[in-house]
Amino acid sequence: MLAGAFVAQAAAALLPNVPLLLAATAVSLAVEGVLYRWQPGVLSLLAKSHADITVRHVLRDLLLVVGLLRLGENDREPQYAWLVAGLLAFYALHCAIQAVSVLVRRTRTLPVVTRNIDASALRLTRAPAALLRHPGHRLLLLGLPTTAGLASAAVIRAPLPAAAGVVLSLVLASAGLGALLLRLLPSRRPAGEQEVLDWFDAWLADYRPTVGLYFSGGASSAYQANMWLETLSRLDGRPVIVLRERFMVAKIAATDIPVVCLPKVSTLMRLEHSSLRVLIHPSNSGKTSQVLRIPTIKHAFVNHGESDKLSSCNPYAKAYDEVWVAGPEARERYARAGVGVEDKDVVEIGRPQLDAVRPYAGPPAGTYTTVLYAPTWEGWDGNPGNTSVLAAGENLVRALLADPGVRLLYKPHPLTGSVEPRAGAADLRIRELIRAANRDRPAGSAPPARSASELDHLTAELDRLTAAGVRASADQVERMLAQSAPPPGRAEAVAGATAAWEEAYWASLPEGEHRIVTGVRPALYACFDVADLLISDVSSVISDFLASGKPYAVVNTSGLSEEAFRAEFPTVAAATVLTPDAGGVPALLESVRHPEKDELADARAEWKLRLLGPDQPTSQDRCNAALRALSTAALHRRTRTPHPLPEALLPAPRRNPDPRPGVNPGSGADFGARDGQG
Repeated sequence: MLAGAFVAQAAAALLPNVPLLLAATAVSLAVEGVLYRWQPGVLSLLAKSHADITVRHVLRDLLLVVGLLRLGENDREPQYAWLVAGLLAFYALHCAIQAVSVLVRRTRTLPVVTRNIDASALRLTRAPAALLRHPGHRLLLLGLPTTAGLASAAVIRAPLPAAAGVVLSLVLASAGLGALLLRLLPSRRPAGEQEVLDWFDAWLADYRPTVGLYFSGGASSAYQANMWLETLSRLDGRPVIVLRERFMVAKIAATDIPVVCLPKVSTLMRLEHSSLRVLIHPSNSGKTSQVLRIPTIKHAFVNHGESDKLSSCNPYAKAYDEVWVAGPEARERYARAGVGVEDKDVVEIGRPQLDAVRPYAGPPAGTYTTVLYAPTWEGWDGNPGNTSVLAAGENLVRALLADPGVRLLYKPHPLTGSVEPRAGAADLRIRELIRAANRDRPAGSAPPARSASELDHLTAELDRLTAAGVRASADQVERMLAQSAPPPGRAEAVAGATAAWEEAYWASLPEGEHRIVTGVRPALYACFDVADLLISDVSSVISDFLASGKPYAVVNTSGLSEEAFRAEFPTVAAATVLTPDAGGVPALLESVRHPEKDELADARAEWKLRLLGPDQPTSQDRCNAALRALSTAALHRRTRTPHPLPEALLPAPRRNPDPRPGVNPGSGADFGARDGQG
């Protein structure tokens, strides 16, 4: 449409045809607005083809000028020459604004980005208007008077409207340039790089952090860090969150823990001289190796979940000082894998996140059996056994929905469809099956225990407590200003509001209504508490669900026989194995509703102990104990005085064999002979 509008505008300018010229110009501007709102990828493609917004806008205005010249008399060409000069001045101002906006952005790109820290000493200010920072929107809006004036001049065949439009655009552009130039004044700039680094060093010395969570990753991986926030807040010591990507600061969930983002390695190395003793790592990334260089800090890998997949015994784990795992099974998993992780470096701490999961309280007591179907994603390797969504998801959902006594909770992995589009399409079909079942299902006999208005009130309160409190157009400096040191008691208020919201959420649902659960609320563990049965894939979800002691089933889409499947994946030992055709669903539901038919209860108790460790001491207590031990080791490393090794313990020098026959490698005579020859 954009290309067609330009072709039509060119034809109308050359004919000339005023109605077609106006229509083509209007369509061109409308399409630009649509692209900026809904199709930014197309704009990127146009920019790569050297047809960016400036080129398109210049072409649009020049075609209007051509139309005016074709419509006017020859003796009026000097009048339009002034219009062209005004246009050139406007686009020169546009380029100047863009250059100055880049300079302003550089002055506002600090070497350290923080959250939950009072950084007012850095002279932080609100960001310039978004219109001045984005060239596409700026040119469209500031150039609109010029374009409208040229179009109006074509209608009345007089240059006055065009001149008025050009003057207005020049005034607006000059005002925008002036506003940006003021930002470059020394008194209006944030602190410089060295001043920020000195401030950061002073903050480290004042706060004296002892334990931190280190995280680096993509935008969709923030959940891996977020699941450890509550555990980190309850650890002994003064916690801090260390990030590497600037965008990740906004992705970290609501917390009172200080957050620092250190994009450059040189800035990261300043932690070496801080009081930080231990960093825990919930994931591996390319930037992890950079922080492992710091010798004064001990590093523990805690992972973001454990399963029988190879990713749960990654060879990278041997780079850490310790690997903290949930239970004995994970320790044995590393031993079986033979990836270089020594048993002495494996510490069992349980899963602190699961301490609050409600234990099994018997079979379903109400009218409905709540089934949580939480498949994992397709993974990077294309293994058909990774996710059941593709081969079995629709069959499972149909079988569950066919039972009138089932309430289904469907919670897909947030990365579903990110690698395999077919998995994303299957996920959409599953969602439509659930929506259709809700439409066809008669209303439940019991009204909701809590009203929707009460839930809305609690939602608003929770949003208020967890909101970032910044404008959507705010840059990182403005976010640092707005997200300063949190008020006392905010963390406790958020925890209480979250618990109240979750209780009201489940109580506000119509009886028996199926739910598609996405987003951050309700959380996965909140779904565990209301579910009577879990159906999932080989993933950390089933290991975590064992904390409840409730029945669970695993879908076998690997192509292996059930016997081989159980042998390959030990966490399936206490599960019902379902085939892709979902034929075992009725019998599974029967065993959940009648515990006397449940033959796997003892196996679940055994595997809960193997996977998650004992209930006492709690996982949080064991995690604290592991932290204290590793902190002591880090402190010992810092304070010990190096002594030279006795000569007898020094390694012997390596001897390189001489290729000449009959010569003793490394002999003194040989070296002397060579020296003499030299």
